[in-house]
Amino acid sequence: MASGAQFARADQVSVDKLRASGSCPGCDLKLSELRDLNTNEGDLSKAVMREADLKGATLTNSNLRQADLRRAELERANLSGSDFTYAQMRGIDLEKANISGSILVEVDLRNADMAEVEISGSDFTEADLRSVNLVRANAGGAIFRDAKMDAADFERAKLDRADFTDARLPYADFDRAVATGAIFRGANLSGARMTSADLSDADLTGANLEGALLRHTRLSGTNLTDVRGLDPKRIINACGDSKTRLPKGIKLKTCN
Repeated sequence: MASGAQFARADQVSVDKLRASGSCPGCDLKLSELRDLNTNEGDLSKAVMREADLKGATLTNSNLRQADLRRAELERANLSGSDFTYAQMRGIDLEKANISGSILVEVDLRNADMAEVEISGSDFTEADLRSVNLVRANAGGAIFRDAKMDAADFERAKLDRADFTDARLPYADFDRAVATGAIFRGANLSGARMTSADLSDADLTGANLEGALLRHTRLSGTNLTDVRGLDPKRIINACGDSKTRLPKGIKLKTCN
């Protein structure tokens, strides 16, 4: 009984410390109610925040390296400019959150809800984003080099100038996504859907497109040099222009 009471008090001490100083590295904050948190340059490195409620909270330019945020609720939170390197974020709710300009290198974001998230300019190098929901996300200029993104949903996402070099994207959904100038060099796009997507000026050099569907896909200026597995039968009403670089034997109609 005494040890349980001590545990409860210790948790509240951590919450109070965070509210007072904006920092609590290594603290146990799981299940905490922190919707009113407003801090800049805070330190929550290695903090345990599993299933914490931070909806609408502000935690900008902060250190969350190796933090445990599994299944935490951060809908509409402002986390811009923060460092999440090696953080555990599986199943997290980041719908409509702002994580622009943040570092998310090697984070675990499997099954995360990131619909309409703002992640422009963020770095997801070698992150695990399998089955993540990025519908209508703004990821302009984001870096996804060597990331695992199997079955990720990018429907209607803004991906202009995003870098997916050597990323793993089998069965990803890019329907209606705008990926102008994006880089997919060496990426695994096998089975990916790109219906009505805009890949103008994108670089897909050496990408694996086996089983990918390019229906009504805009490919003006797109570089498809040395792509592998591209089936002409799965290029349906796609269009390009004189600058489009295609594999031998594949032709496209001209875009309007």
